[in-house]
Amino acid sequence: MLMSTSSLSRINDVLYEIHRDIAADLPAAHLARVAAFSEQHFHRVFAAHMGESVHRYIARIRMEQAANQLMFDHSSKVVDIALKCGYKSLSSFTRTFKSRMGMSPGEWRKHHAISAEPDFMQVPEISAGYRRIATSPLAAPTIIETQPKRVAYMRHQGYNRNIQKTWQTLVLWAYEHQIEDKNQFALLHSNPALVPLDECRYVACIATDKPLLKRSKVNSLVIPGGLHARFHLCGIYGEFIPYLNRIMTEWAPSSGFKLKTTPTWVEYKKNQFMDEQGRFDLLLFLPVSFY
Repeated sequence: MLMSTSSLSRINDVLYEIHRDIAADLPAAHLARVAAFSEQHFHRVFAAHMGESVHRYIARIRMEQAANQLMFDHSSKVVDIALKCGYKSLSSFTRTFKSRMGMSPGEWRKHHAISAEPDFMQVPEISAGYRRIATSPLAAPTIIETQPKRVAYMRHQGYNRNIQKTWQTLVLWAYEHQIEDKNQFALLHSNPALVPLDECRYVACIATDKPLLKRSKVNSLVIPGGLHARFHLCGIYGEFIPYLNRIMTEWAPSSGFKLKTTPTWVEYKKNQFMDEQGRFDLLLFLPVSFY
């Protein structure tokens, strides 16, 4: 099915609705209304664009989030994590988790989470980056309350250098539409320690002070505000994922905070995908809560 610009914008609205709160009730009928499609047509368009059904997509996103929570939140009960990630009961969560992950949630938490070497270490640039920063002190974050931010955005699947093309397109779009605020952000929907790099979901964003009048491949959303742990990170391409992994494995479990299910995001001072030397200087915002 050839995806029209209008259909793409509508599916982007649905993805925003899903990722805004994965614990919410997300029946297909509701998502079809978000997209302004009939339910039958919505199923066809979503599957054509995403390569999987909406039910399978939501199930996968919830499972990834639950596995992520189990890895780094050692104080919450499994049932609380299941409910937090949109599951209705512990039994259904345990059954689904074991089917997908090959072990129970408790086994995952105890044995697999930190000990297994992430797949991203097979990428030479990233493994080299990990070796460079492995023994560097990890600076303590600042805990702050952030305000919601309206942004124009483009989605990209895969964490690789091809993200540069998405950024080039978005920056050109901002120039053509005379967007005065050129502040750059990114939403990180996936944990590369769990999700293969070519399946990671990345959202390139440029700040804008108003909704878009005409939508295309570029749409608008609001980055959620709330309590965040803010880390200042500097480095070169290949080092960002290792830094993120260290924060999640070294800082998060002993921080005293719980991870929220809203997206982790970054604010770029220097964007490694646009810098000629591939250098980054950014603020990483990890959504957290006390309870």
